[in-house]
Amino acid sequence: MSGRLLRLVCTVAVAAQAVLVAVPATAAPEPDPAGQRPVAELLTDLQRLYREAEQATETYNATEEKLKEQRARVSRLDGELARVRLSLHDSRGAAGRLARQQYQSSTDISPYVRLLLARNPQQALDQGHVIGQLARDRAETVGRLTGTERKADELARKAREALDRQLTLTQKRKKQRDDVRDRLDDIEGLLAGLTPEQLTALADFEKKGIDQAQREIMSAPGAPGTSLEPSRAGDTALRYAVQQIGKPYEWGAEGPETYDCSGLTSQAWAKAGIPIPRTSQEQWAQLPHIPLSDLRPGDLVIYHPDATHVALYLGEGMIVHAPRTGESVKVAPLASLPVLGAVRPEGARGSV
Repeated sequence: MSGRLLRLVCTVAVAAQAVLVAVPATAAPEPDPAGQRPVAELLTDLQRLYREAEQATETYNATEEKLKEQRARVSRLDGELARVRLSLHDSRGAAGRLARQQYQSSTDISPYVRLLLARNPQQALDQGHVIGQLARDRAETVGRLTGTERKADELARKAREALDRQLTLTQKRKKQRDDVRDRLDDIEGLLAGLTPEQLTALADFEKKGIDQAQREIMSAPGAPGTSLEPSRAGDTALRYAVQQIGKPYEWGAEGPETYDCSGLTSQAWAKAGIPIPRTSQEQWAQLPHIPLSDLRPGDLVIYHPDATHVALYLGEGMIVHAPRTGESVKVAPLASLPVLGAVRPEGARGSV
């Protein structure tokens, strides 16, 4: 992404971005204009509720990913079990045919006596060889039948266990979904109880905190540079993310019309041909870590001590992210939230 395009995106997006980006309050608490609860206290409560909702969302996302994998496992086991049962049906048919043949050709005379009584001993020997081959065929058929039955029993057991696991995950996901909704109801209740003056005071108070945090992080040793160019994959991922600016945040969403934070980053890098984990916590756990001083556009910035938020680095100290419920994908300062660290998705594959 060229520097000119970057500056254009930053200028337009920052001018249009919504307020109330959650960061630790840095200014001294002041009472709101209506003389009610202090603005800092309101902001702290709102940040806590948003944080809890984001934690619940990422937990839900992780369970959703496990459920997708489990559904695929159940489907694979069901397909394999169906094939084995068909093979078992064929083996039982073959065993039945051999049993009928054995019954129809059975005799009480031993092969040794038949040889002594035969008019043509060589013919008797040839018949004995054929009979022996048939016996070996019967033994192999019975062996295949027994082995297939054991395999079918084992697959049926695994399929039952996989289905039980799927049902457990489904119930767990429902509980987590309800938890997210409860958290969002708390946020809605708090915001609904605020006056327009309080909302304006919150916006002003928070912007001061963001500005101060941004100055500190950009002037500190090891701050992000301004001259690093994105990799080819990083440029593709970032362009995809920029194209989503203005689309609403929706928890659990992966596009194309709505996104949550990790839904945006995972889809952006999938567009670049590099699949990454679905959740911000797994992105932090599995992708190569880099220092902030090495940040280049397209890298991921992880937020909060428990890695519950993620954004794509745009450059010039700015990020693109899906912030939270009630907001849209937008450009924001790097220090909009407490930074945990950064990761580079294509680093593990050696891409440039």
